Amino acid sequence: MALETLRIEHVPSDHHVYAALFRDVQNVDFLQAQLIGKNPEFEYAFIDASVIISRTHLFAAIFRALNTLIEGTLQTPNVHSDIVIGLSPTNNISESYRRYGLTPSKTRDVLVIKVVYPKLSSENSTITSEQLTPESIWQHLTTHIQGTPVPLTNEEFAKSTDWVKVRKYYKLNGMPGVERIDKADEEGRRREMEGLIISGIALRGL
Repeated sequence: MALETLRIEHVPSDHHVYAALFRDVQNVDFLQAQLIGKNPEFEYAFIDASVIISRTHLFAAIFRALNTLIEGTLQTPNVHSDIVIGLSPTNNISESYRRYGLTPSKTRDVLVIKVVYPKLSSENSTITSEQLTPESIWQHLTTHIQGTPVPLTNEEFAKSTDWVKVRKYYKLNGMPGVERIDKADEEGRRREMEGLIISGIALRGL
C-alpha cells in the first residue's frame, strides 16, 4: 500500500493525515468533476504534483491548513481545499485553485491528501471519521484513480516537478540566492528554492 501516514508535529493526536502520489493519471477530468460537484465521498486535497518540489514543501502547506482548521479560521469550505490554497504565497483563492489544483488538460501526476479528524463527517456524507481507515481510504483511491501509485519521496517528486511553473508561481526568477548557484547543482538549487517557497507560504497574509 503506497498510502503514507504523515507525522505532523504540534497538531492534536486525533488528527490524522494520509497522502499518496499517483503517476500518469488518466481520469483527472473525473476527479475534478467530483470536486466541482462537491461529492462528499471525494473530500480530499487533490494537488497537481508538478508544483511540489519536496516533502518539506508539502508539509508546510498541510501544517498551515491544519492550524486554520484547529483555530476555526478556514478560508475555504474544508481543510482539504485549505491545503491546496496553502501552497500559494498569495491570498488569491481562485488563482490558487487554478495553479495548485487539478487541470484536466495539464495535470498528469496527482498528489492526494486526506485529513481525518473527529468532526470530519459532513451533513451530506454517510461516512464517519471512525469508518475511515488507511485501508478504506486506499481502497477508495485505487478504485477511482486511474494512475500508478509511487512512493511519496523527494526523488519521485523530482520526476514530476515543473520548475518553470514553480519559479513563476513563487516569483523565483531572478532571485540572487537561486541564480548564483551553479546550474549543475540541482540539489543546491532545490534546497535554496525550498527555503524561499516555505518562507513565502509562512508569510502569506502577514
